[in-house]
Amino acid sequence: MTTTQTAAPRSGPSRTGGASRDASPVRTGRLRRPRSTQWAAWAFLAPVVIYLVVFYAYPLYRNVELSVKDYTVRSFVQGGAPFVGFDNYVKVFQDPTFVPAFVHTALFTVVSIVFQFTFGLLLAVFFHQNFRLSGTLRALFLVPWLLPLIVSASTWSWMMNSDSGVINSVLHTFGIPPVNWLTSPTWALVSVIIANIWIGIPFNLVILYSGLQNISVDLYEAASLDGANAWQKFWRITFPLLRPVSAITILLGLVYTLKVFDIIWIMTRGGPGDSSTTFSIWSYQLGFGSTLPDLSPAAAVGNLLIVLALVFGLIYIQVQRKQDNA
Repeated sequence: MTTTQTAAPRSGPSRTGGASRDASPVRTGRLRRPRSTQWAAWAFLAPVVIYLVVFYAYPLYRNVELSVKDYTVRSFVQGGAPFVGFDNYVKVFQDPTFVPAFVHTALFTVVSIVFQFTFGLLLAVFFHQNFRLSGTLRALFLVPWLLPLIVSASTWSWMMNSDSGVINSVLHTFGIPPVNWLTSPTWALVSVIIANIWIGIPFNLVILYSGLQNISVDLYEAASLDGANAWQKFWRITFPLLRPVSAITILLGLVYTLKVFDIIWIMTRGGPGDSSTTFSIWSYQLGFGSTLPDLSPAAAVGNLLIVLALVFGLIYIQVQRKQDNA
């Protein structure tokens, strides 16, 4: 008689030294955050998301919708505007005002940025010497930036008045004939550029001065020991180390200057004729400058400004990537 023996299951470790199959495996993984912590994170994030949606995403969507439909005052209130695609953009490009407005926008932006950055950098280097009354004078230079734009523009409009302006009075003292700053097609754009430069210098001064504070003094002391003069210190140390701060300063200045409206409108209203009309002024004139506003072309001009600002932003990002990879 044959006896069948059943082997008892092994509970010890296997020959390979591993754990027994009967042993319950221990699962390892990332610890999940408590649900209360997740809700707290969303609660802190919600105000930012709501703000971006209400004040950025929705206005941008609405502006794009205005530009691709044929809106009138009635359809703007009641709805039902027909879809026209890019017809409004074609209308804007074919308008005789487009080329002068584009040229004026480019000149106003480029000239303003160049002089604002140059004077801001020079003043930042000057105040970085930390001489007596440096803080007081630096605070006084912030006054143009702190004043409301309507006050600054009105002040410059009064100073540049052809008959009773202070600037023409000074020119008369030196025997120079008066200049029609605000009423001459030749000088109107120059006038608003001068006012915008004066207003924008303090912003460049503050940002660049803060960048200079982060440059180690040891670098300048080492350069002095090597016999470097002031210009060599600036060109070899200050300017290269200020590149990241300079890039963001120029980008913010470009975005701000592209959309400048208050200064030009208060001083010249885009005139005489269209001699100082920029895209921002033209968009306002189309949308609110007559009893029958062209809302859709006005939105199209506004979108062109957004595209220009976006292009400059992308250029800045690309330049920053190249600098980081260098």
